Amino acid sequence: MPSIDTLTRSGLLSSVDSRDLRNTGLHPDFWYPLARSNDIKPGKTLGVSFAGEPIVLVRPEKGAVFALEDRCAHRQVPLHLGVVRGDRVQCSYHCWTYDRSGNCVNVPYLDKSETLPNGVRSYPSREAYGLIFVFPGDPAQLETTPFPNVPTYAQPEYKTRFLDRRINCHYSFMHENLMDMNHQFLHRSLMGTIRATLLDIREGTDWVEADYTFSRAAGKQPLGERFMINRKHEPDPTRGLIDLMTIRTGYPYQTLQFRTAGSTEPALDLWCSYVPVDRKQRINQTYGLMMIRKPDFPGMIHLLWPFIIWFTNGIFRQDRDIVEAEQHAFNEQGRDLNNEISPVIRKLKDLLTRKGQPLHA
Repeated sequence: MPSIDTLTRSGLLSSVDSRDLRNTGLHPDFWYPLARSNDIKPGKTLGVSFAGEPIVLVRPEKGAVFALEDRCAHRQVPLHLGVVRGDRVQCSYHCWTYDRSGNCVNVPYLDKSETLPNGVRSYPSREAYGLIFVFPGDPAQLETTPFPNVPTYAQPEYKTRFLDRRINCHYSFMHENLMDMNHQFLHRSLMGTIRATLLDIREGTDWVEADYTFSRAAGKQPLGERFMINRKHEPDPTRGLIDLMTIRTGYPYQTLQFRTAGSTEPALDLWCSYVPVDRKQRINQTYGLMMIRKPDFPGMIHLLWPFIIWFTNGIFRQDRDIVEAEQHAFNEQGRDLNNEISPVIRKLKDLLTRKGQPLHA
């Protein structure tokens, strides 16, 4: 088999494809959701991680959640095993106590005249959209890094579903799966025969987005899809009425908006963040906000919601199985042998490689 370098020099494989995206880490200098708000009760802790770095979330009885390195400075045991007292957390082993800035503020058996030991790292944290976000990167970059903007979340015209799933693959497979709508054959058991048409690709220094429209090649629209999409008009290309899906990777997040024919507001608005769990970043925790526009009839969305959950769960399950199969293939082959021909995915891979950082062995 010809080497990757040989294929690149011959022009059969682009230089973008030859770079090691699957061993590129997600850049830490962004806000990442590490838990749902209701995962941690007042007076409790929760152990989470970003790319193998253990982090403890602490919710005092009063006041905002804070985040610290999940290792006691004394014996390195996890602080999430500790006890919350006021706005401090006490290690469960020797009761070393830390404040929300990570300072060690008390060692019970230390003489008052002695200097307190060094503390642990603290992480900027913020609660929004029903999620707890942490900034795991360089604190010097915090002020210039925008917080995620999800405007549809607060609009009363929409009902939100939270997505929270552990998926055994590199985050890049998730971006590619959502961006490439040519994979509709995967969902044939739930969607029938759908044909996707790529309309446009746009890009900037830190984003790539694509527009798609769809046509039904065979069969009828499934009930789950019909319930989820609040359609006002049927598509009529002769009158310029087409369904439009715009998918955007604005590094490091991903969004999808689906507008039905003739509509200016999205029927579906999806925001996703794929957070690496382990150091090799071959496992990710997917957090998402899926906003569904409510039908005009009051209360109808609540009657339809179980069908929407069933339908989307089926789609998500098929996507999860296929991206985990991609990761398995990469693990077995030891490198990325994908023969990618989609122009939008080639641009996406370039973006993710440029903006990420190489993983250390």
